[in-house]
Parts: sequence; C-alpha cells; structure tokens
Amino acid sequence: MLTSLRNPRVKDVVRLRNRRHRNRQRRFVIEGHRQLAHAAEADFPVQTIFYCEELFAGRGEGDLVWHFAAAGAEREPATRSVFEKMAYQRHPEGVLGVAEMPSPTLDELSDSEADRHHEPALWLVAAAIEKPGNLGALLRCADAAGASGVLVADPATDPFNPNVVRASAGTLFSVPLAVATAAAVREWLDERGIRVIAASPAAEMDYAAADFRAAAAVVVGSEHRGLDAQWRTGRCQAVRIPMAGRADSLNAAMAATVLLFEARRQRSAAEPA
Repeated sequence: MLTSLRNPRVKDVVRLRNRRHRNRQRRFVIEGHRQLAHAAEADFPVQTIFYCEELFAGRGEGDLVWHFAAAGAEREPATRSVFEKMAYQRHPEGVLGVAEMPSPTLDELSDSEADRHHEPALWLVAAAIEKPGNLGALLRCADAAGASGVLVADPATDPFNPNVVRASAGTLFSVPLAVATAAAVREWLDERGIRVIAASPAAEMDYAAADFRAAAAVVVGSEHRGLDAQWRTGRCQAVRIPMAGRADSLNAAMAATVLLFEARRQRSAAEPA
C-alpha cells in the first residue's frame, strides 16, 4: 500500500496535471467512478489503477478496480492522505487510473465513422478552444447530438487535461477524436466535400436558415478571439444565434449544442414518416 506522500509514484501522478509532463510521459489521469466506468465500457486500456477503499461510496468502485486489474492494469492501494494528494477532484471518489495518452490524428479517423448513425457526416470542430471545461463539454455535446466526432484544431488545451476528462463525463473514450492544425482540418474537410458552418456573432444568416442536412462540420472558436479568418472563407457558411438579451454571444459549448441539435432536428424532419 502507498503510505508516503514522498513516494515517487505519488509524485509522478501529481505531475501529470501538467501538460508538459503529460506530453513528455505520454500518459494521463482518469479520475472518478463515472469516467473510469466509461473507459471500461469503451475497453480503453489503463496501465495502473490507484484506489482507496476508505473513499468508496458503494457505487461499484471495487468492481472497477478488479475490471482493470483483470485487463492487465497494476493495482495500487493507497491510504486516504496519499490518494487525496494524487487526486485532482475536490471530493475524491477513491479510484484513479493512469493510462497511455493516445495520439489521435486525422489519418486515424475512418471515413466509416462519418456514417455511424447512417446519415451524412456531422463533425464538430473545436477551434483554438482555451478552457478545458469547454472542450470537455464539447465532447459531451457531440456525443449527445450523435455527431460523427470532434476535430480539435490548433488546441490551446489538450484533450487529456484532467478538467477535459472530467467535463467530458467519460465521452472522451467513445467519441471519435482527432487533433491537428486548423489548416490540416480544413484540408481534411475540403477533401471530403464537407461544408463548414461556422458560428459567428457577426454573421448575417440565422443558424436555423442554414441547411444542415448534407455532410457538414460545425465550427466553434476561441472564447476570447472567436474564429480565425480561415474559417470564414471557401466552403464556409457563417451563421449567428440570435440573442434576445444583453449578452452578444454564447460560450463555445452552448453554441455548439444549439447548432448540432438544429442539425439533428433538420435531419429528423427530413426522414420519411
């Protein structure tokens, strides 16, 4: 059992909160029952499972530990103080996994993923998103709307940040994902004839007037700078979400939710009765 806060393994887990250390070690942390349960459902491999039975809340945490152990993960019990040191959450749930960090590239995306819902592709592009919580919420939104996947362009935060993992509610392990430069994402979309529909408060077209029924990519941009000019040229339609109050825009995740569910509405309405 891990009993010392100075144990190198404990310090190593704490360091993984830092993006530089995640990139150097190619590992990241999956913390909490919900997130690990989703990882288990997706058969996502975990290298080491740390746990503290004193913090279990009777939600099957022990079953998760044994699931990952049976799949080859190393089991590491820890005292409460040690586990709380490693944990990122304010109220730890007693289970924490360390896994190898994938390198999700555009080349690894299968075109067959685009029609996994038996309809034209519907991608969500997260362009230069800065806040981990927003990126996690975008993954969750894409999952809820049945999007083909999420393309993270020019990431200001990485998808394996602890706050992204937590805010995604485990959908990080089930939603197809790729990370690339904005130029590479545009090229990938253009090669497939996928129309870009970009959210912009300055656009003239109301989002409900746009046609989401054909293959499309919904693009939302940075919370502070908005979308770069490259997302407003070529095969791109800028749309706005009308604001009835004093606010002039929604945050990225909320805007994506509105646009993706408008796409879902239009596609459902177009289906034969």
